[in-house]
Amino acid sequence: MADTFDLDGLVAGLADGQHDFAEFFRSPGGSLSLTVARWPAGSTDDQRPHTEDEVYYVAGGRARLTIAGETVAVARGSVAFVAAGVEHQFSAIDEDLVVLVFWSPARHSNT
Repeated sequence: MADTFDLDGLVAGLADGQHDFAEFFRSPGGSLSLTVARWPAGSTDDQRPHTEDEVYYVAGGRARLTIAGETVAVARGSVAFVAAGVEHQFSAIDEDLVVLVFWSPARHSNT
């Protein structure tokens, strides 16, 4: 059976009015996991560096993303790579931000 997912359905399962995220896929060997995350407009991103590499795909919304001190605008369709251990944070979240996150290796549950 193919692993296929409905992004709108995954986002609908997140808590309203606050930052929330949920893992929805983990490869059998642990080399990759996927999460969907939402930050409401005007919210603050307080994440810290992770032990895994990440790729962010912005599925909706607008914000700024700072990676290792460099800040860029992100919006629907933006893709960004963040290496393990690198400081990064979303800011100026102007519209509810929906992000698909690819983790490699698979995300540790405590990060």
